[in-house]
Amino acid sequence: MLMSSFNFPNMISAYIELKTTPVDFRFPTTNQSRHCFTRYIEFHRCVASKGEEAGECEKFAKYYRSLCPGEWVDKWNEQRETGTFAGPL
Repeated sequence: MLMSSFNFPNMISAYIELKTTPVDFRFPTTNQSRHCFTRYIEFHRCVASKGEEAGECEKFAKYYRSLCPGEWVDKWNEQRETGTFAGPL
């Protein structure tokens, strides 16, 4: 078969480099929900202390965006706006 010799994943990897947050040994299990929440908190603490334009906060944004489901982030953003967010910001 012709399709068996076609290596689609290798073809894609030549064009797209996918990255996610680096390993964090504070979160050793496969359940990454706490890791997601912590990265979200770290990002917003960084922005609060260094300002919206701080480049060093961008890494935290990339981390939480790669870990957290969009629905969670939307909910947390709404909670922060209404003052009902449970996290320590």
